[in-house]
Amino acid sequence: MKNVSRIAKLYALTMPLLAASVYGQKWTTPTPEELSMTSIPEVPGAAAVYLNKEQATDDGLHKYDFYVRLKVLNEKGLDYANVELPFVGGMGGYNIDAVAGRTVHPDGSIVEFKDKPYEKLVVKSAGFQYKAKVFTLPAVTVGSIIEYRYILRMDDNYFMSPDWNIQSELYTRKAHYMWRPTNALLQNEDGSQSSQSVAWTPILPAGDKIVEKPLYTSATTSSNAPNKQLDLDVHDVPPIPKEEFMPPIGSISYRVLFYYTDVKSAKEFWAQEGKRWSKARDKFVGPNNGVKQFVAGAVSPTDTQDQKARKLYAAVEQMENTEFTRERSTREDKAGGLKQISNTDDILARKRGNGDQLAELFVAMCRAAGLKAYVMGVADRSERIFVPEYLSLRQIDDYIAIVNIDGKEVFFDPGQRFCEPEHLAWKHTLIGGLRQIDGGTTIVGTPSTPYKDEHIDRTAMLTLDEHGLATGTATLAYTGDAALRWRQEGLKGDDTSLNEDLKANLEHMLPGGMEVRVTSVDHLAEFDKPLAIHYEVKGPIGSSTGKRLLVTANLFETNEKPKFPEPKREVAVDMRYPSITSDAVRIKYPEGLVVESAPPDSKISYPNSAAFNTSSKTAPGSITLYRNFINGRTLYLEKDYADLRGFYGKVETKDQETLVLTRAVPGTTPAAPTAEAPTASAPVATTTKPSGN
Repeated sequence: MKNVSRIAKLYALTMPLLAASVYGQKWTTPTPEELSMTSIPEVPGAAAVYLNKEQATDDGLHKYDFYVRLKVLNEKGLDYANVELPFVGGMGGYNIDAVAGRTVHPDGSIVEFKDKPYEKLVVKSAGFQYKAKVFTLPAVTVGSIIEYRYILRMDDNYFMSPDWNIQSELYTRKAHYMWRPTNALLQNEDGSQSSQSVAWTPILPAGDKIVEKPLYTSATTSSNAPNKQLDLDVHDVPPIPKEEFMPPIGSISYRVLFYYTDVKSAKEFWAQEGKRWSKARDKFVGPNNGVKQFVAGAVSPTDTQDQKARKLYAAVEQMENTEFTRERSTREDKAGGLKQISNTDDILARKRGNGDQLAELFVAMCRAAGLKAYVMGVADRSERIFVPEYLSLRQIDDYIAIVNIDGKEVFFDPGQRFCEPEHLAWKHTLIGGLRQIDGGTTIVGTPSTPYKDEHIDRTAMLTLDEHGLATGTATLAYTGDAALRWRQEGLKGDDTSLNEDLKANLEHMLPGGMEVRVTSVDHLAEFDKPLAIHYEVKGPIGSSTGKRLLVTANLFETNEKPKFPEPKREVAVDMRYPSITSDAVRIKYPEGLVVESAPPDSKISYPNSAAFNTSSKTAPGSITLYRNFINGRTLYLEKDYADLRGFYGKVETKDQETLVLTRAVPGTTPAAPTAEAPTASAPVATTTKPSGN
C-alpha cells in the first residue's frame, strides 16, 4: 500500500455534536530553573530538550491539539526554531490551522510569533496532496524556550485513530497524551461495518500505563459523542538511541498504536481483514481480457514456468514506474483517452503505474499464463517491522509477488524498478506481512537474500612511480542490492549527476588527493547483468622514507572508519543484507624497486556468520593484493555485539597494513611485469558457513 493507504480512514454514519476544546490557549510560565538551564545531565551535549509535550485527540471535534515546549541548549538546537508540520490534503485528509507560538529568552522577555505559516507541496499522488505548514519562531538564541501549538483538523466525515510517539530524538522531561474516541457507528472505506471498540498496542517505559475513564454525558448529548477518555502521562523519557546499523527506529521506540476493532484476538482480526484485503486485491488483479490478450502474445505454450515468469517480469519492468517519475492527474488521463483505474487492464493500457500497481499487474499476467501467483503486502524494513499484535493494515507499505514455479514458491519485487527477477529489494527481506494463499490469507515472513547474490567486486590496475604517485584504472562491479541502489539513483537525475555521485563514491574510498574520472558505465538499465563502473585514477598512494616507499595496501578501505567504536550497544545491529566484497589491486612498480614486505596472508572468521581473508601474489615488477569479506548474516542481537565488534576490530586493523617497497640490490634487473588485469576472484578461505539470517 502506498502513501494515503497508511492512513486509517473511517466514515461516520452519524455525526457527533461538538464538545468543548481539550486545551485552552494559555502558555506555560517558565520556572527560574528552566530559564537558566544550559544543559541536561541525562544527555551531555544535547542540542535541546523537550520541557513539555501534549497531544490531545477529540473525535467529537474531529481534531488533534498539539503543544510543544522546548529549550534550546546549544547552536545545533537553533534548528528547532524551524518547524515543518506535514498534512494530507484531499478527501479524507486533514489540515493544520490555529498555529501560534512564542519565544521566551533566558531573561524572561517574550517575542510573539505574529507571522503566518506558509504552505509547501511535498508530494502529489493519486488525488492526494502531501503538504506541510512551515514557519520559523522569532528571535531564537541559545538558551531560548520556544513554544508553539497547532490544531490538526480531520474531514468531518472521517476519523483517524492516533499514534502516540512517546520517544523522539530529544530527551523529554514531561508529556501528556489524551484521546476521546468517538462513540459513532463506523464503517470502513469499502463499505464494510467497523467497530466503536478501541484497542491498542503499548510499548512503554516500565510502570507507565494508559488510564481509561468514563466521560459524563447528559440526556441532551448526542449518542455519538465520546463517552470515555484515555490518558497517558510520562516523564524523563530518554532520546531514541542513535547508532549505526540500527533496526527501524519506529520498531524500538516507546509508542502507543491505536485502532478500532471488535475482534477478540489477533487471529480473528487478521482472518477478517485478510479476507477483505484479499478480495479487493483479486478484484483489481483479475486477470481480465486486456491482460489475457497481452500474455497470449508474450509467452509461448512451450515455455517453461520459469521462462514464462521471467518474460512477464521483464515486460512489467519495461513499464514506467511512477514512483521514480511522477503520477499523472485524472485530467491528463482523460485527455489521453484513458478511463479511471479500476483493474490491471487499466495499468497495462497506460504502460505505467506505481510500485503496488505494477506488482499486481505482474500477478495478473502470471495468472493469465496459467501460473499460481499471489499478492503479498509487506512492511518496509527501512521504516518499520511488521508486528502481528498491532491489529492494523497500516503496517503494510508495499506489495510484492509470489509465484509458484515448478512446485516452489518464488518471490518477485516488480514494484522496485530495476530489481532483478526472483530477488527482493533488501527492505522487503526478512520482514513480515500478509499474503494471499489458496482460500484465504496468512501472515508470513519474507526470505533473506543469499549472500552470494549480493556481490561487490572492486579491482584496480595501477602503475606506481618512485615517489608513490599512481596512475591507472579501477572498476567497481555490483550485483544485487548494491546494483539496485545505483540504478535507482540514476533515475533521479541525468547522466552528469549520476557520474558525479559515482565519482564521489570512489573518491571516498581512495587515499586523499587522488583524481577520479568515470570513463564508462555498463548495464545501467539491464537489471539481469552486473552493473560495472569504470574509472581512471591518478594520485599518491605511497610516501617515501629514505630508500623505502610505503604504499597503501588495501586501497579501497583507506578511509573506512571503525564500524562499531562504542564498547556497548543498546539495540541490535541490522546490516541490511548479507554480501560478499572481493578486491584485487595490482600495483606495477618501477625498475629499481622490489617488495621488501607485504601484508601477511590472513584469515579471520566470526563463526557461522562472517569471514575475511587477505593474500598477495608477486610477479617480477608487480604485486597483486587480494581482499575478500563475507557477511552472511543480517541481524546481530545485543548479546552478539562484543564478539561482532571484536571481529570487525581485527579486520579494520588488518586493513591498515602497509606494503613496503625498497631499492633493489645493485646489479639485479627485475623482469618485465605481467600485463593481464587482475580479477577479484581469490576465494574466501573459511571453515565456517555463513547462516544468511
